[in-house]
Amino acid sequence: MATRDVVFPAGRHALYEKHRYSPAVRSDGFLFVSGQVGSREDGSPEPEFEQQVRRAFENLDAVLAAAGASFDDVVDVTFFIVDPASRFERAWQIVPEYWGEAPFPTATVVGVTWLAGFDFEIKVVAKLPARDAD
Repeated sequence: MATRDVVFPAGRHALYEKHRYSPAVRSDGFLFVSGQVGSREDGSPEPEFEQQVRRAFENLDAVLAAAGASFDDVVDVTFFIVDPASRFERAWQIVPEYWGEAPFPTATVVGVTWLAGFDFEIKVVAKLPARDAD
């Protein structure tokens, strides 16, 4: 069996260890990032929704950076939102702070009833930048 090429950002290992998953895995030039939530370093959620969304993007940015990528490399995004009828517009107002310029990645929004104590999660697939030959 092949060994997974796992990417860990600095900090936040408490959440990954508690729930037994990897933050991201590199494979064939792509980075598959697990859903990132608005968790603090100890794994607890940011209590206020908008701050939870911002923290989820910051946590995502940290995972991407650890792999040598940025949000500009993201090709597919899935958002999970608890109670999207009342929260989608609030979350979507924050997205441009992190999203970047067109062309945009594909995006899917899924309404859910439970996210392990969180209200927002973002999962992405990124095409890793080509590395310069040494």
